[in-house]
This record gives sequence, C-alpha cells and structure tokens, in this order.
Amino acid sequence: MRKGIKTTIKYATGILLLLIVVLVGGICYLYFSADMLTPTYKCRITIDKVIYRDSLRWYGNNFLRHSKSGLWEMGVCGDAFQRGEAIGKLSADLLSHQEKVFVDQIREIIPSESYLKFLRFFIVLFNRNLGENVPEEFRDEIYGISLSCTHEYDFIGTPYERQLNYHSAHDLGHAMQDYMLVGCSSFATWGTQSADSSLLIGRNFDFYVGDAFAQNKLVSFYKPEQGYKFASVGWPGMIGVLSGMNETGLTVTINAAKSAVPTGSATPISILTREILQYASTIEEAYAIAQKRQTFVSESILIGSAKDGKAAIIEKSPEKTVLFTGKEKDRIICTNHYQSEAFSKDERNMENIRTSDSPYRFARLKELINENRPIDVTKAASILRNHKGLQNTDLGLANEMAINQFIAHHSVIFQPERLLMWVSTSPWQCGEYVAYDLNKILTKVDVLREISEPEQTIPADTFMEQPEFRQLLTYKKLTPLLLKKIRRKEKVEDSVLKRYEASNPSLYFVYEVLGDYYEAIRQPQQAVGYWKKALSRPIPKLQEKERIQQKIQKQS
Repeated sequence: MRKGIKTTIKYATGILLLLIVVLVGGICYLYFSADMLTPTYKCRITIDKVIYRDSLRWYGNNFLRHSKSGLWEMGVCGDAFQRGEAIGKLSADLLSHQEKVFVDQIREIIPSESYLKFLRFFIVLFNRNLGENVPEEFRDEIYGISLSCTHEYDFIGTPYERQLNYHSAHDLGHAMQDYMLVGCSSFATWGTQSADSSLLIGRNFDFYVGDAFAQNKLVSFYKPEQGYKFASVGWPGMIGVLSGMNETGLTVTINAAKSAVPTGSATPISILTREILQYASTIEEAYAIAQKRQTFVSESILIGSAKDGKAAIIEKSPEKTVLFTGKEKDRIICTNHYQSEAFSKDERNMENIRTSDSPYRFARLKELINENRPIDVTKAASILRNHKGLQNTDLGLANEMAINQFIAHHSVIFQPERLLMWVSTSPWQCGEYVAYDLNKILTKVDVLREISEPEQTIPADTFMEQPEFRQLLTYKKLTPLLLKKIRRKEKVEDSVLKRYEASNPSLYFVYEVLGDYYEAIRQPQQAVGYWKKALSRPIPKLQEKERIQQKIQKQS
C-alpha cells in the first residue's frame, strides 16, 4: 500500500515537472519567436541636414517650428520611411524628452529595475504579433522615427519596438485602469444646432500622464504620397491620430469605452484612426475601414464629414463594429459609453453606464448645448472649458464629472466645411485656442512666419485671472506631496493641511486624501471624519464611493 502511494506520488511529481517544463518552454518559445516585423532599410547617403534658425528647423522639404503660442508645428511629406526619418531628425530632442517623461511615470509606479525588465518580458510576450496588426506603411514611418531615438531605454526594447509599443499605450492604459486617466468628452452640431448651420465639432482629449507629458503639444501637417493630406494633434513620436482633420473635411476624434483586459495584440486605436483620416472622405468610407480592423479595446470614434454635412459615431469593440448616427436632430454627443441599440444589452457597457461618470458628462454636455445653441466656435470653447456640474453645481475643481477636468492633453474645435481647426494651448484648455486654416497650410505655407490665423484666435479663459485658478494650482501642487507623505507615513505641518483643504473645498478627493493622511499617522477618528466629508461631496464613480465606505467600515 505504502509502496503504491510512493509510486503514485513519484509519477504525479514527474508529470507536474513535465508540465512545468512544457509551460516554461512554450512561454520561452513565444518570447524568443516574437516578431515585430522590423523594417529593413539600407543606409543611404543623404546631403540633407537639419538646419536651425531661431525657433525653426528644416530637413529637406520638412519643417518643425515652435510657435509663439507654445505649440510645436510640424510639416512632413514623402513616402512613409522618408516622413518618419524627417520626424526623427527634426524632433530628436523632443522624442528623448517625451520618452523620459513616459518612462519616469512608469518608474513612479514600478520603481524596481527587475520589475521593469519583467515588464519588458510581458510586453514582448503580449505584443508579439503587434507588427502584423499595424499596416506596413505605418511600421515604416515608425521605423524612420526610431532611428533618431535614444538607446538609453533599450532594456525595455529596441527603439523601433518601443515606439511601436507606445502606440498601444493608450489602449492598454484605459483597459487595465478602467480609463481612470482617459475620460474624453466630445460633441458635434450642424443644421439648426449650429450658428451658421455648418458642421462644428468640439472635443477634450483627457489623457493624463502628468502635466510634463503635455508640455510639448505637437500639431502635425502631413502630405503623404498616398491618401489625403491631413492635420493631427498629439505629441512627438505619435503618428497615430487622436484628433485630426483631412483635406476633404473629414474629422476623427476618439473616446475610450469600457473594455475587458486585452488577451492579445491587435490594431491600436490610434493607428486605425490614422488609417481612417488618411484614406477616408465620408462617414461610410471611415466605417468600412473600421470594420476590417480588429482592435485591442473598446472605443467610440466620432467622425465628422464635410461631404455628408453631419457627424456619426463608430462604436467599436474587439467583438463588433457599429455605426451610430444619433437619436437627436442635428447633433450628436459622445463621452465614454455606447449609445447604439447593438450595445444596449452589452454587460460591460451597462456596468459602465451604471457605475461611471460618463452619463453625467453626457447630460451636462446636452444641458450646455441647449443653453448655448445655436453653437459657434466661441460657444464651443466655453462648453469645453466648463468645470461646473448639472445646473452649475459646484463639483470641486478637477472632478471627473466635469467637462473640463483640468487634465486635458489638448482640446480641439473643427469647422470641416471651412477646413478650420482650433487647438488649445497650455494650461489644459485654459489657454488660447490657436486657429489653423488647412486650405493654406496643406497647399503652401510660409514657415518663416506664424502659420496660424491670429485674427481668429479664441482668447484665453478668464478663469485664469480668478483666485479660484490659483487655488487649483495649489491643489495640483500639494496633492502629490501629501500622497508621498502618506506612503512614507510622515507627518505634515498643520498649516499645509489647512492650505490643502482650503484649496479645493468642494472636491471629495481632498477629504479622502486628508482621511488617508490621518489613518497613516494613526489618528483613525480624524480619518473617519474626513472620509465622511468626502462622501458628502459629488463622487464620479461608484467604485470610488465604495472605496471610501470600505475605509470607514475598516476603522469602525
């Protein structure tokens, strides 16, 4: 009997070890067989050099300039590799800065070098087929850029691998974090809802990786050999499209939706929208392109079309693609949930509507449009800058329930039929909206002078002149300081705590942080008092409310 048990254990152990060997071997095979489809280009002799003149840089027929507004403006042409090469050479210093900011942010979350190396292993494993899901044209462009990238972060991957993976960062970020850093709001009006009856689109791109990440906003003007000329707004190295308009008056903006954690690589949303912007001129053409690509995550893509004279939303998930044309006359609103009948019974979408702040922002946009219609460019900017809640409720500054959460990487307004676009300047969407006329810029432009249209500039928000704005800056400065002290369980002067509470007295998060502080220094009674105050303020998401309630229950 005992001998039989020993034999059974022996065989079971052997089988287990064999399974482990097979599993490890399989993982290693997947890792080492990963192929990002790195392009290969023979070194070519070129006489082109980057020429610098004040805030202007030239490389062949391509340029990069730093405008008086603070925005960077870039114009590139040629085939895919030539465009990428020009982008890399013109913006090598900006690429280095952008990558440093991004990696530093990752290091804040994952300070261990060994964990970072494991992260590289995971990314390579996860994105092993990413190259197959990015069209060759865009791989070539990314490769051209990568030739000017630093080798400082090669422990994460080669410059090409890193640049390719960065194009899926938005997707992975909002899927794995429940888009805590991604909460965009957008709308379109036309006909009776617009002041001149023409199509008008406004959007906030609320993608937040720290204020430093948005320091170098880049407006790019593309003249590709194939497809339509177009303009897009992003950051150095980003060839995907987040907000953009082409020469036919087709516009593209993206809004994250509720997603499950991806199980494998697919086409990044920004690459899909780049393909749409470069190769579509109507809503139907955009929809056809969206249908043929499988994506990582769920996303709402707002498409405006001068040819169609209206806008529509492509609601896309990894499983299906739906064209939503709206339920209201001459307008459409988009936040972070799906609206079509096809997704009405979708469990993730239903949960999102029930638990997130997306429906609240949707209702607030509807309210603001009703109050301001017919909408013109100036009114659109005021809507995008609005930081109050429904019926002008005080939500506290930087509340995710607001249209303006003071985290926007950029804000854009489009008039497709006139080929005009306005891009916000720092901070967030509080600075001027700079106007660009694509009729001029996409044909011939004098880069020795400002290429924007100064007479059409929308002035900076008067909110920046108010004491409340200075309080916002204080809140922004003290929050990371207090969070660091909480992690270290270190005491803070009472004067700092009072200043912090006074900086943003209507925001729930201030009181949650103060409660966390008193818990860290072992003063539970004070902690509970502040958490209860937090619960008395407007809270964006159900999970945040439940999180605070659990803290109170724990102390009780």
